[in-house]
Amino acid sequence: MQRQHFLKTAAALLASAAIAAPLAATAQGTGPWPNKPIKLIVNFPAGGSPDVVARAVAAPLSAALGVPVVVENRAGAGGIVGADAVAKAAADGYTFLLSSGSAMSIVPLITPKLPFDPKKDLVPLAAGARLELFLVVRADLPFTTYADFIKYAKAHPGKLTYGTPGNGTSPHIAGEMLKSQAGFFSVHIPYKGSGAVLQDLLGGQIDYSFDPGIAFQHIKSGKLRLLAMGSAQRSPLYPQTPTLAELGLKGFDTGTTHGFWAPAGTPQPIVERVNAEINKALQMPAVAKAIEALGAAPTPMSPAQFGAVIRADLERYAVIVKERKITAD
Repeated sequence: MQRQHFLKTAAALLASAAIAAPLAATAQGTGPWPNKPIKLIVNFPAGGSPDVVARAVAAPLSAALGVPVVVENRAGAGGIVGADAVAKAAADGYTFLLSSGSAMSIVPLITPKLPFDPKKDLVPLAAGARLELFLVVRADLPFTTYADFIKYAKAHPGKLTYGTPGNGTSPHIAGEMLKSQAGFFSVHIPYKGSGAVLQDLLGGQIDYSFDPGIAFQHIKSGKLRLLAMGSAQRSPLYPQTPTLAELGLKGFDTGTTHGFWAPAGTPQPIVERVNAEINKALQMPAVAKAIEALGAAPTPMSPAQFGAVIRADLERYAVIVKERKITAD
């Protein structure tokens, strides 16, 4: 009996040591991980929804790991610039990526020659937030309902313009899905981030957009008008606003999941530790509040679950990309 107890205890200790050993041996023997600041690269500009999610999680993640987590914005090419930087970074647990879902599930579909292979050079770390898109228009336009908007768009082909954070982003896909299913033509204006889209929408340079949750104060103030939800469900923030599916666009769902990624080859114990700490952070009231202010929901997931979500989005978006011949240019 004592021998069995000893063997069980020894096995447990060995298992714990096996998990801890890689953490202690990372960073080329410079000490246990982490022992220096961690860089969290966001592949979109400051002020957009990916940036909000990154900064909300960075502080509690830093506290949990005991080292600074420094957010760095590297925007460009629909998220490719920042993602490429992380894909080429050392897989030592000191560089991670916070990416919009679209950069990982749409951009690979529209960019023939990526400088990295998303399936081979990056590994899913943790989900951050599931965002829904809000169809918003300038309040000074001559329509107040979705039906009137569509009627106007059909009567004035090419007159309306819509802005997006860039080619291949989820608002771009949503805009093309809307035109395809509702049967009208408008002009797409790509920007470098959601903040720039909102600025020009408020300034009257564009007419409408699929907002990823940063325009709420302007909806409340009456400067912008919310017509419909681009998600499968109504938003708890605006339960009276119908979804586009309810309004006749069958199966319309353009939700996207912002999440965290690591360079391929990052030791699995580090992946598991960071995943666990991010999931804890997402359940903290302050973090949840920041994410919910985007009209989004915190989404604690395992790396495998997050990877499955992105793969499913890839399959879903491949249909509209092919139909509308969407490219990165």
